[in-house]
Amino acid sequence: MSRKRRMFDIDMPAMDDIPVGKVPDKVLEKRRGPMATAISENADALRNQQSTEDTIRAENDRLAHELVRLRSEGLVTEHVALADVVTEKLTRDRKTGADPELEELKDSIRDIGLSNPIRLERRSDGRFDLIQGMRRLSAYRALHEETGEESYARIPAGISDATDLNDSYRRMVDENLIRKDISFAEMGALARAFADDPANDCPDVDKAVAILFKSASYTKRSYIRSFASLLMMLDKVLMHPNEIPRNLGVELKRKLDANPGLIRQVSTAVMSEPDRDGPQEVAILREFVTPENGAPKKSAASGSGKTRRAKTTFQVSGRAGVAKCSASSGRIELRYDLDFTRVDRGKLEQAIATLIDDLQGEDNLTHG
Repeated sequence: MSRKRRMFDIDMPAMDDIPVGKVPDKVLEKRRGPMATAISENADALRNQQSTEDTIRAENDRLAHELVRLRSEGLVTEHVALADVVTEKLTRDRKTGADPELEELKDSIRDIGLSNPIRLERRSDGRFDLIQGMRRLSAYRALHEETGEESYARIPAGISDATDLNDSYRRMVDENLIRKDISFAEMGALARAFADDPANDCPDVDKAVAILFKSASYTKRSYIRSFASLLMMLDKVLMHPNEIPRNLGVELKRKLDANPGLIRQVSTAVMSEPDRDGPQEVAILREFVTPENGAPKKSAASGSGKTRRAKTTFQVSGRAGVAKCSASSGRIELRYDLDFTRVDRGKLEQAIATLIDDLQGEDNLTHG
């Protein structure tokens, strides 16, 4: 009897190894042809691509929302046309008139560009209110006017949404508090202007100082209030209030508080010099704080019996105001609005040594 030939040579797994309702993957792999394998691999690639695209799309959405947030907070620098910047929203605390440091700023911008963008707030008319950077804006405007170059027609700026007016003032003031050249008179004038503006709903200067200069120390706020009061007492009298040293302004304000009749005397004395410059005006004010120069000398009999030493007094103008000097035999005294304890000791010693050498040389020439 002949053997039956097997039509198909298929290795069938044991029945016990086949789960009910599911064909093992290894069986499917053996049964899958090249076309099925290609289709499966393509489907896997499409799934992976879709997952990658979804991840990229989600990241792009996140970055877009983050960009919108940063722009609304003024943390993204944009280039704004100079003509679109409006400076009338805030009363500026910068000094009016010539700014000797503006040329230095212009030179820096020419060389390396603007390192610190200005800050603006959006307006409903499509333009922008200046919050911080009056000097930087002035430098750009001057450069554009002088050169005509288009690179100076637009200025780098961080643009934020409009905020509460008090917050806008705070941003301006806090930036300027670190400036070395801002005077107490400027800060006092700003506090007065803020209090006088009905839009600010501020009842008095003390409240204005508390709002605007919240970041300043208690002592510094006290000085600002003193200068604001001094400017009010001598309103329209002072021509150079920004040159008044801190100590002089504070002491003069105390004198005027104690004796209101001095206000008229100070005003008369100051206005009697219509062509005065800053140092001359400061010298006039100082006479009311240190009146000993004009006081009659006491005789030896009426005093303590000690012989009065001959003394020479004079004043010298400096960057921070007027230095008052007093010289007598074996002694010289200098009073100036400068904390000499902060000056480098070596530099201070060198200055004193140079002064002594120069004075001794002059003395030898005179008496030799």
